[in-house]
Order: sequence, then structure tokens, then C-alpha cells
Amino acid sequence: HPRRIHCLKYLVLAKMLASDKINPFDSPEAKPYKDDKDVMAMTNLLAAYTRNDIKEFESVLKANRKTIMDDPFVALYVEDLLKHIRSEVLQKLIKPYTRIRVPYVSKELNIPEADVEALMVSLILDAKIAGRIDQLNQTLELDRQDEGAKYAAIHKWSNQMKPLSEGIAAKLTSY
Repeated sequence: HPRRIHCLKYLVLAKMLASDKINPFDSPEAKPYKDDKDVMAMTNLLAAYTRNDIKEFESVLKANRKTIMDDPFVALYVEDLLKHIRSEVLQKLIKPYTRIRVPYVSKELNIPEADVEALMVSLILDAKIAGRIDQLNQTLELDRQDEGAKYAAIHKWSNQMKPLSEGIAAKLTSY
């Protein structure tokens, strides 16, 4: 049933594009096709995609190039999937930093520095990351507005604790 296999491949592709968490192979109609090599390639791609495992995603793409890329409909959306997974990995990668070097990100994502910069620009313009790119020093400098709010909250809390600590100290000295 080649049409059913194509439909399942497209269903798995649609799940990835929609970031849908429902497993298409939970239905009894789809289970018999789960082990088909064409569907299996897409399923492995889906598994890597949902885990945001860029290295596994690229290795599945490479290992199943004929199965995946020979279908013109699927090939049309592979770049969108790669951009999405790279965006997710980039956002996760930069989370603990206030400044990160483009060459380092390039190495982690396994793509050229120009592509990293374009991805960063796209995320900045989409307001998914707040920051600016220093092209001269090849760094992404992140804006951390929430840091100011955090320190203001800590300062307010410590000011509220001051009378309590003074009261406890006064009671201790009176004994």
C-alpha cells in the first residue's frame, strides 16, 4: 500500500511542522506500517526532532537521504525543520550566557558562522531572544532585563528582613 505509506510519511512531517506531541502510530490503522523503512526513517527523524537532538536529526537525514530527500514534498520542508531545530538548540545553548561567541555556536550547531549569524538575526527579529550581534568581535550580547528585577526583589526582601533581624538581636541582648 504505497499510498498509505506516503500518507503516514506526510502525517509524521505534519506532526513535526506543527510541533504536535500526539504519536501518529497510536492508532491501530497505522501500527502495521510502523516498521516500513520509509516510515521508520521519518519516525527516527521525528524522535530526534522532539528531543531537539540536532546531531541525531542530521545523522538520520544523512543515513536516510534517499528515503527522505527523494520525496519532493518532504524535501521541500526539511530546511524549515532544520531551521526550527537549530533555533531551539540555539535558544537552549545561549540561555546561561550574557555573551557568547559565534564560532562556538557554529561548532555546536555544526553550521557555518554566516548561517549562525543569520539564525541569530532571525531570532532577534522574531523577539525570541533579546540581544544584539557584535560582528566585529563575533559575539551575541544578550540583554538580561530580568536581572534588574531579580536584584530589585532581593533588595526589597533584604530591607524587609532588616527589622526582623534587629528585633531578634534586641531580644537576644536583653537575655
